[in-house]
Amino acid sequence: MPSKKRGTSRAANKMSLSKKRGMTPVPHDQHELVIITGMSGAGKASALKTFEDLGYYAVDNLPVGLLLNFADLVRDSAEIGRAALVVDIREGARLDKLPQLLQSLRGSLKTTVLFLEANEEALLRRYSETRRPHPLGRKTSVKASLLSERRRLQPVREIADLVVDTTKFNVHELRDLLTERFQSAEREQNILISCVSFGFRQGVPEDADLMFDVRFLPNPHFIPKFRPFTGRHPEVARYIRSFPQTKEFIARISELLVYLIPHYIREGKSYLTIAFGCTGGKHRSVLIAEEVKKRLAKAGYNVKVVHRDSPVGT
Repeated sequence: MPSKKRGTSRAANKMSLSKKRGMTPVPHDQHELVIITGMSGAGKASALKTFEDLGYYAVDNLPVGLLLNFADLVRDSAEIGRAALVVDIREGARLDKLPQLLQSLRGSLKTTVLFLEANEEALLRRYSETRRPHPLGRKTSVKASLLSERRRLQPVREIADLVVDTTKFNVHELRDLLTERFQSAEREQNILISCVSFGFRQGVPEDADLMFDVRFLPNPHFIPKFRPFTGRHPEVARYIRSFPQTKEFIARISELLVYLIPHYIREGKSYLTIAFGCTGGKHRSVLIAEEVKKRLAKAGYNVKVVHRDSPVGT
């Protein structure tokens, strides 16, 4: 079976549009195959990397002769729901069979053909920048190879479901386009979010993506009866929540995060660590992390809470 492979090319530049694998069975009608093809230098490797980040099982340079076998694997697999693969001019003469194979394939599996192209000037510039040989060989110039490739790919282009001209696209714009087009609504909730409480006294978390200082809130530490407990204790939590600034902070931060998270997802983030710090990491930060976690979970996100410097229990 073809192995999972990451795309490595970063070539792509504005356009003119003419899961991680898990063990949960995938409903049969949700299986999907995306075939990425098109001109060399138009951004196929970058596109494949984007699909992999979206949770697709990614395969580069699959032999055309194995296409139907691979489609059977995707259709019948309990683990692979969506797959993306690159088929291009590297196949040589066998590429001529692709249009006919696609006709057979589309009757048994949801299949999308994505064709990437760019104008001659852009492709020549990208080859000049990368200094890589064209797949058709070194015996002819890159310009001549591109002309031959475009001619041979025309039958494939004619049957494509989506044709993207990446001439004026950079790699980030191409990623944004593909993410908007192919990201499922279900995946938008699959980012793993960690709400971490900590004490500045012990240092800040090195893996925090976002960090908020909650030392402006009244400190329960100075009330003797609260010192043995943490922000998870009902009385301590009630005391911290009793202040208007606590309620407003929780509401405003939660609203900000609900706004930000979809943007992070579109940028390719699969996990996000949000840290809340107070002096010792025992009272205020614990309560805030717990409250924000509840609100993000209510918004449909997968959230866990970690109390780095707080003792186990209340």
